[in-house]
Amino acid sequence: RLSYRTKEWDPDMLQYLKKLQEKKPVVWTGDLNVAILDIDVHSPKTNKKTAGFTDEERAEFRKVLNDEKFIDSFRKLHADEKNCYTYWGYRQNMREKDKGWRLDYFLVSEKANDKIVDSYILKSVQGSDHCPIGIILNK
Repeated sequence: RLSYRTKEWDPDMLQYLKKLQEKKPVVWTGDLNVAILDIDVHSPKTNKKTAGFTDEERAEFRKVLNDEKFIDSFRKLHADEKNCYTYWGYRQNMREKDKGWRLDYFLVSEKANDKIVDSYILKSVQGSDHCPIGIILNK
């Protein structure tokens, strides 16, 4: 699915976001299945070829962020903070060991960058392999 992600899905999403941003600032949120930075993965060196962290996926995803000028709201406020994961695999008790990935985002149009008040991860909330994330924006 790597080829589909990088050659079809990401470019299609880029086009869709361009159209949306012509009308108004956009907040793009969800499980985007890619970890942007090395600190977004518990073990970046051993995961370089793992889905969600391949060089190809990260490069294409950065294009979407850079070309459409989206701000990763969490990293804007917590630039170097480590162990900020939103997903943990069920195998080998990864959540209990806090060996996770940050795959869930609130990406905000650069036009609304000044509206970001807070962006946070609710790690303690159980219920699935992901945890909730939140954002506070000014009007």
